[in-house]
Amino acid sequence: MKYEASTVEEYISQLPNERQEVVKKLQTVIRKNLPKGFEEGINYNMIGYYVPHSKYPNGYHCDPKLPLPFINLASQKNSVNLYHSGIYAEKELHDWFVAEYPKHSKRKLDMGKSCIRFKKMDDIPYELVAKLCTKISVDEWINIYESVIKKK
Repeated sequence: MKYEASTVEEYISQLPNERQEVVKKLQTVIRKNLPKGFEEGINYNMIGYYVPHSKYPNGYHCDPKLPLPFINLASQKNSVNLYHSGIYAEKELHDWFVAEYPKHSKRKLDMGKSCIRFKKMDDIPYELVAKLCTKISVDEWINIYESVIKKK
């Protein structure tokens, strides 16, 4: 599903009621646990948490006009998805998350390279998402991005 929104509030208001509650709760978890320096806004037609140009003027290598993305949150047709660039870039973080997931959810992990799909809204491991958000600071993300992703 693609939502056209210029603000996070506008994005959330377009979601079905049952999704609004879940996305707001994930948004709250992310905001409370993400290290200082990331900003929230609309990025790639999703809710985005990114490194602003004021901190990293180079922006995203695929489109330098965009800030450096870190986490995105989206409501899709069959799931609410959390896209975490650190999981894609850091094998240790990926392995930690995969090992921790069964301790926090009775459902099988549905995951792509950076995408974690939550298909059952009643079994989202909010506590694990909170821990994941604390794992990489803005400066660490910039260093990881420049050493791993930007070189590809």
